[in-house]
Amino acid sequence: MKKNSLFLFWFASWIGQVSAQVPTYLADVQPIVARHCAPCHQPGGLGPFSLLTYEDVAKRGKFVAKVTQIRYMPPFPADRQFQQYANERGLSETEIKTIQDWVKGGMLQGEEQSGKKKLVSASSASVLPAARTPDLVLRMKPYAIKGDGREDFRYFHVPMGLQKDIWVEAIEFVPGNRKLLHHSRLMVDSTGTMAGINGITEDDPRLHDFQKTPLADEFLYGWVPGNDRVTFPAGAAKRIRAGSDLILNIHYSPSSKEDQDQSEVRLYFAQKPVQRAVQTLTLTENNITNQPFQLAADTKPTFYVNYGPLPDTIRLLSVLPHMHRLGRTVRAFAITPDGDAVNLIKIDDWDYDWQLTYFFQAPLVLPKGSTIIAEAHYDNTDQNPLNPSRPARTVGYGWNSTDEMMNLVFYYVK
Repeated sequence: MKKNSLFLFWFASWIGQVSAQVPTYLADVQPIVARHCAPCHQPGGLGPFSLLTYEDVAKRGKFVAKVTQIRYMPPFPADRQFQQYANERGLSETEIKTIQDWVKGGMLQGEEQSGKKKLVSASSASVLPAARTPDLVLRMKPYAIKGDGREDFRYFHVPMGLQKDIWVEAIEFVPGNRKLLHHSRLMVDSTGTMAGINGITEDDPRLHDFQKTPLADEFLYGWVPGNDRVTFPAGAAKRIRAGSDLILNIHYSPSSKEDQDQSEVRLYFAQKPVQRAVQTLTLTENNITNQPFQLAADTKPTFYVNYGPLPDTIRLLSVLPHMHRLGRTVRAFAITPDGDAVNLIKIDDWDYDWQLTYFFQAPLVLPKGSTIIAEAHYDNTDQNPLNPSRPARTVGYGWNSTDEMMNLVFYYVK
């Protein structure tokens, strides 16, 4: 009896230890999903399905295990060996193994961990910790999307009502219609003369007259799928002058049904003294050295940018590359006057539907006299499955997704 009792005691203890080693959803997987997956995979988010609850994740457990194991999710297109970024997304080897072991172990739900803050609930609207409240929320007037099957590019004027200058350390754009709104560019007008631009299209003849007015900030922020709130490093912020208004340039994807959009902009004011004003440097097709920027049908052209020498020393905070559907790869770096190379960005598999503002882990100092160099490869052949034109046609610069662009947008301080 004593031997049997001892064996049973040992066996029960061993079973308990083995069970404790099998990951459970609530104890092990939920924190991973909350941090890396659910910010996009929630109702109204960018993800095609929700991952807020145990039932959500368990239903797709094998799929989640597969896409995380091959690092397809969470997406982060930039080459981390070329440069490292403060806002890198991706799971550690330990987190990937935890998900793998959880699925292999039967996807146990587990029990709530006492003393731990609950991250996700079935009814929660967001899985993120309580976010800081925006200091200023600006909503555009409701816009009726026609549903005529055409791409729609519109400008909107959004009054800010600023009685004094503000310093903004974080900017967030919240699409009112995530299904149709593809991207938005935020600009600042300080003249008070742009109200008439509200609602006009990219091809409206009146637009040319409005574009004669110099803007206080031609690129305050750009939202594209994959790009979330931008937050500048401590002590750095964008300055918006009293009396300024926002100008939104929004691209809506083609729709066969009438719909509506009322997007909003959230601004977060600097909470500490601002030491450096954030500025924007935008390199465009005009900076390409091997002009013209034209992609002949059935070709795979490469275009180059050589910008410099810089008139002053600057500190780069981030880089945002932008191309359309024919883009395949992009690489950018800087060369200092001493001949040193400073890597900026390298993307070997461009994704038009997932773009990011990449913030460097620390500001990259480019001394006076430095030159920024970039190269972008395109595939305008019928063999490119992403080519929107069948058969391939000659393509040039344009705002439509069937046209092309080559941009690099930098936030920097002096």
